Amino acid sequence: MDLDVDLWSMNLPELRAHPRFPGGEAPRTEAWGLVGGTQQQGDGPILVVQGHVDVVPPGDLAQWEGDPFRPRAGADVVHGRGACDMKAGVVAILAALAAIRSVDAKLRGQVATHFVVSEEDGGLGAFGTLERGHTGAACIITEPTSGTLMTANAGALTFRIKVPGRATHGSTRYAGMSAIDAYLPIHRALARLEARRNTGTDPLMTECPIAYPLSVGTVRAGDWASSVPDLLVAEGRLGVQLGEDPAQARTELEACVAEACADDPWLRSHPATVTWPGGQFASGRLPAGHQLAALVGDAHADVTGGP
Repeated sequence: MDLDVDLWSMNLPELRAHPRFPGGEAPRTEAWGLVGGTQQQGDGPILVVQGHVDVVPPGDLAQWEGDPFRPRAGADVVHGRGACDMKAGVVAILAALAAIRSVDAKLRGQVATHFVVSEEDGGLGAFGTLERGHTGAACIITEPTSGTLMTANAGALTFRIKVPGRATHGSTRYAGMSAIDAYLPIHRALARLEARRNTGTDPLMTECPIAYPLSVGTVRAGDWASSVPDLLVAEGRLGVQLGEDPAQARTELEACVAEACADDPWLRSHPATVTWPGGQFASGRLPAGHQLAALVGDAHADVTGGP
């Protein structure tokens, strides 16, 4: 497409040692960055259009019709892992660049495409791209939003809770303490924390049924069916409120777990521990009155005939 292309192998040790490294949730031995830009034709600003090229795991293969990584087209829908989130958005970016080229548009500034890896597990690709010096005055991210123009987003912090138990044979379970049973009051406390953190939601987030979800994604315990498990590890995601310091969000969850432990006879003397091992995202918002929102909204109306 005649773009100025920068394709590079990211220095993972250097990025991981950076004080603002956003974390990661999946093992990774390499990462590549890819940026393509139109020719700079004036002194105007750089508009970044960004999409990610990684996907989440397919889950239960029995619930798929065929291989989830072999796309199937039917009528006007493509089925496959990542078709919507967000290969469709990446294709839309390429289509927009092709349209600019096909009409030989003269741009006052530059359009730069950022195709990034690792969005699903920490944001390493976007972080590494910015660290390489690829920035802009504004950015449009073509995530699937069902046509909604998103001008703000919550943050998210990955947490890990380790809950101790006491192992024994299943035939004498009364002599031990199941880490699964020990975890249950913590799980209930997390639900109450989510409810508290979603009172008085910012107006920009009110269309979400839960603006700042607290979700436990994995729970692992036990190593044999006839043993009482002596350790449970729960990992999840804590929503960060608009404008909230991520450190304050961490403190609230840690205090929630500590209070649940203090109220439980077993956990009081065998408290759970909280760590923050994975992706760490702050919230973000477009400044009020910024011209980008109206510009994108007007363009959408031009194309679709609706808001």
